[in-house]
Amino acid sequence: MVWTPLHAKIHRTIRSRHLFERNQRLLIAVSGGQDSLCLIKLLLDLQSKWGWALGIAHCDHRWRSDSQANAHHVENLAETWGTSFYLETANEPINSEAAARDWRYQALSAIAQANNYQYIVTGHTASDRAETLLYNLIRGTGADGLQALTWQRPLTTGIMLVRPLLEVTRIQTEQFCQEFKLPIWEDSTNQDLQYARNRIRQELIPYLRGNFNPQVESALAQTAELLQAEVEYLEKAAQQLREEASTFSSSPLLPTPHSPLPLRLNRRVLQKAPLALQRRVMRQVLQQILTDAANFEHIEKLTALITAPNRSQTDPFPGGAIAQVEGDWIYLK
Repeated sequence: MVWTPLHAKIHRTIRSRHLFERNQRLLIAVSGGQDSLCLIKLLLDLQSKWGWALGIAHCDHRWRSDSQANAHHVENLAETWGTSFYLETANEPINSEAAARDWRYQALSAIAQANNYQYIVTGHTASDRAETLLYNLIRGTGADGLQALTWQRPLTTGIMLVRPLLEVTRIQTEQFCQEFKLPIWEDSTNQDLQYARNRIRQELIPYLRGNFNPQVESALAQTAELLQAEVEYLEKAAQQLREEASTFSSSPLLPTPHSPLPLRLNRRVLQKAPLALQRRVMRQVLQQILTDAANFEHIEKLTALITAPNRSQTDPFPGGAIAQVEGDWIYLK
């Protein structure tokens, strides 16, 4: 086996970030593209050092005419490498990126649970992280959206989603695949500029790289890494503040098991906190009562009640809930 600097980098990353334990069962999501082929090659080469049992999973969304041939290509690679192969095919074509992502993670989770894999591993790179940050920045998300694509997160009970390549750019995975002559399957949809992410990848990132920073992908990925730690800290602090504001009274008002409402928050407790934590508390509260993610307007009009005159109230939130000020309390009913 040829031991490259990238092998050493990923070996160190896995060890220093405690991404996997030794002798675990890892299910690798392999599309056939350069990032996933780079990932599976690296993990196969590191397998003897860690004692992993590796499996390859491929999800066929059926949205390309060559998707079945793509699946056979990945299956042949798995057979060549002597690795277990699992295929999940959509019942009907999935035509949106969000729907495809949700279906893919559900499919991978089902395969992992049925075959006793503790980890699902994907080939997301620093380039993906940079693109996600830009995509969410343009859409107007806060720090939570900008730090998306974390190193690991629980996917379902007992199964962790892990992304070991978040410090590796797409240029590096391409060079690695060329060095080892890995047979990349070119996904034609990656060139389709009707998708916003493809326009960011094909047009915006190259423009930023050429005109502002040749290392823009790594720089943005590092920003996401910094934001991840800060978001984690702020979420915990907001959770503590929300609990204090909800139980300030000796007789706290609690929601029933069947409904998150009514809820109440003590304004005096919230008034002592910085605006950043006030907003996060309100966002957490709204997550309990809204079916869709709370937007900036929802959070701001609820936050405004912290200092609003008595008897102030909001117009209805989606779903019909209303927030009202009664003395020291904000009630959501």
